[in-house]
Amino acid sequence: MSDDQWKDLYAHHSDLYERLVTHEDLQGNLLAALQTICPLDGAIVVEFGAGTGRVTTQLLPFVRQILACDLTPSMLAVAQRKLCQSPFTNWSLLRADSRAMPLPTACADVALEGWAFLQIKVWHPDNWAAALDEMLRLVRVGGTAVLIETLGTGQTEPNPPLAFVPFYDYLEQERGFTRHWIRTDYHFASRAEAQEIVVPFFGEAMLDALVPTANGVTLPECTGLWWRRV
Repeated sequence: MSDDQWKDLYAHHSDLYERLVTHEDLQGNLLAALQTICPLDGAIVVEFGAGTGRVTTQLLPFVRQILACDLTPSMLAVAQRKLCQSPFTNWSLLRADSRAMPLPTACADVALEGWAFLQIKVWHPDNWAAALDEMLRLVRVGGTAVLIETLGTGQTEPNPPLAFVPFYDYLEQERGFTRHWIRTDYHFASRAEAQEIVVPFFGEAMLDALVPTANGVTLPECTGLWWRRV
């Protein structure tokens, strides 16, 4: 999918995006990894690029408060609908640019982003790092900044596209982030369902990576988590 297609997807097809991400992380590994990296119980969290709330909803049972931020109104609309259906009230939404967050310094125990900063880097190569600076600004001393990004769709071991590697190297070698990786495989009830959802995002070739299971098919996905204590 081209950059323009991704922009159109975020702006006009957020429900389709939500349909994809609800099939991800068959194993439930993401939440477990986050709980290992940083304390979530009672934490105040600011989420950058929250999208449709795919990470937000997982954190609600544990955190004291989470402010989920995104710049795209249609994404926030889906998140609003989903969060209102949950039994939790410890959340709020804010339309904000990750590169200039309208929040006070040291206001959060945890600042995190999921599958957002790499996209910002592609769209705004000259000043994308302002988003990273903002994340570190918002975390109080002793808190944690966490980035979640792909390490390869259709891959069973980390093998990200070569174009992504400089971004990850920058985080680790120049900004002092530590990396951990997990599997967050997609699961679909049938190959037909997988084809309907996967192809618009990843193309026909990705169907070759599907793995049959007893109750459907899975698409392997490797996900990296980069974190840094402040």
